[in-house]
Amino acid sequence: MATTSKSANGASAEISMQEVSEQIKALQNDLAALTSSVADYGTAKTAEVRDAAKETAANLANQGRDKALETQLHAEEFVRTQPATALGIAAGLGFLVGMFSARR
Repeated sequence: MATTSKSANGASAEISMQEVSEQIKALQNDLAALTSSVADYGTAKTAEVRDAAKETAANLANQGRDKALETQLHAEEFVRTQPATALGIAAGLGFLVGMFSARR
């Protein structure tokens, strides 16, 4: 089964259904390969972003830990140098916490 079509220059060309079918299959294969490539790219980018987020979270956790340790050291130094003031602050905070927790 062949069809004849007239081209722009006036020459007739025959295209068989088998040739059209082969071209459609080639296009389908190309489209499948392109889809696979896009999916692979998306997977790679997702892994890259996930790794960057994990690294950032780990850095922030380490910075927070360092700041907490630094604050603890400053508090210990304050208690050593001014024990009466530290005791007064602790008693005042304890009184406030007691007042708020004993509300009726």
